[in-house]
Amino acid sequence: QVQLVESGGGLVQAGGSLRLSCAASGRTFSIYAMGWFRQAPGKEREFVARISGRGSSTYYADSVKGRFTISRDNAKAMVYLQMNSLKPEDTAVYYCAAERVPYGSSLQQTDFGFTGQGTQVTVSS
Repeated sequence: QVQLVESGGGLVQAGGSLRLSCAASGRTFSIYAMGWFRQAPGKEREFVARISGRGSSTYYADSVKGRFTISRDNAKAMVYLQMNSLKPEDTAVYYCAAERVPYGSSLQQTDFGFTGQGTQVTVSS
């Protein structure tokens, strides 16, 4: 099972930027899609962004499209989420996740494995 460690969260003012990082270990990295999900207080965890194994395909939730960018460095087994123009509603714990099967195409949380603790992002108004 892949091990994931998220970092880079923090407190930022609305309109600001943060870059989240996720370090992966434990299995071949480049053949698995990776995703970012988030959970706001009192809400269910939701999909944010997904990137294919080779990084050639990305997909975003409508709420972050045009503001967030997901990327990966397979040589370093890292995934990133660049977040710009942050809004108070982006406040949440952000989780990195790895798709359970290689070469998959799912956006469903149940098809991803979550092994990290998450990283808190707080956006003040």
